[in-house]
Amino acid sequence: MTASDSVSIFTEGTFEEQIQELVLYIGRDKSEEEQAAFLKPFQDALEAQGSDAEHEQRRRTVFQKVLGEVKTLGDGSEKEMEGFFNLLFAHLLSLWPVNSAETKAHVTTLLHVISSAHSADESIKYRVLSNLFNALPRRSALRLPVYNAILRVASITGDLAEIRESQAVIERWLSEWEISTEEKSEFWKGLADTYVNEPEASYDYILSYLQSLPASSPAAKTAAIDAIAQALRLPSIFNFDPLFKIDAVLAAKDHELFSLLHIFLNDGFPEFNAWAESHNATFATYGLDRAQLERKVRLLTLASLCFQNAGKDISYSTIASALQIEPSEVERWVIDVIRAQLLTGKLSQTSQTLRVIRAKARTFERAQWEVLESRLVAWKQGLSSVLQVVSTARATQKKAPVVVVKEKDNKEDSVGTAVAQDTA
Repeated sequence: MTASDSVSIFTEGTFEEQIQELVLYIGRDKSEEEQAAFLKPFQDALEAQGSDAEHEQRRRTVFQKVLGEVKTLGDGSEKEMEGFFNLLFAHLLSLWPVNSAETKAHVTTLLHVISSAHSADESIKYRVLSNLFNALPRRSALRLPVYNAILRVASITGDLAEIRESQAVIERWLSEWEISTEEKSEFWKGLADTYVNEPEASYDYILSYLQSLPASSPAAKTAAIDAIAQALRLPSIFNFDPLFKIDAVLAAKDHELFSLLHIFLNDGFPEFNAWAESHNATFATYGLDRAQLERKVRLLTLASLCFQNAGKDISYSTIASALQIEPSEVERWVIDVIRAQLLTGKLSQTSQTLRVIRAKARTFERAQWEVLESRLVAWKQGLSSVLQVVSTARATQKKAPVVVVKEKDNKEDSVGTAVAQDTA
């Protein structure tokens, strides 16, 4: 949440004068006589005499009365609405400690008023709530309910994409906010539910939610199966390796979806077909589309084949055999895997080959490190050969004879030099 352009129109005057301005704003729809009657109890309370401690308590009591009259955003302009609530927030955070039960209760009440109020332009709610979020100390636990309120407003207005924060920002917030581990987990789950209509964003939050849970908890097992199913369902998800790094997923190794996930991480189309034949009812149970899964596993199989042969040519027949397709379909599948950003390469219809430039590995374990090592060794040997050729060329150039050529001009003689190079 970036800093908002906070606007305050009640910045001058004493506490008593500012309270009067707040009360007049609340009662601005009343007649002059009604306004005077509405304002009088507040004036009387502020004018009462007493000790410093009694004066401080009186200020809190009067402010609580003001808060009790806040039922809507008010009838002012958006600038006035924003200024009114900015002043409320400023007094609220100055009259009580930020972590006190009173502050929490008052913030909860204000969040309900702001979120449920009717407004011709819902964006004013977002600005007011953003101002409150930014007014709270960075470590305050109250930032959590305020941001949840912002999410609810953005969900209604269709602005979720615009306010979405990166995983890194949210992780930083959760490390700062003084909230429990359970509250952090619920926050991740709430984000996943809020962004349900943006499946890829929701999936990222599901992974974070899953990582925040104890691996042995019942909630973790349920969340792990849901995460696997979500990853398999989404046509754009090809990287399943992060799932296998989560303890809760590994704890679900006896589940039927775990064995399917293992195929997508390590195996190919034949293994998928074998699994599908023995788990036919599972597709409907978890909302999985078999045709879509067949496509994904073929693309991953092709990507793995290309990773193993980076920098080389692969024949159409080899690709067709690996994917169990006709050779005439190879080019279409290669184009699909390039579009999925799993491969960079060039097709040759003349030689019926695919030249692999780059390819992504499904996982990066010992076998992938060994492949990378062999490529680095080959690259190093290639560089050594190039350096040897350059060194030989330089040595040859130094040994070449120097020929002095004398040219005669009508006005004066000039001497020029030319280097005769051995072109043999």
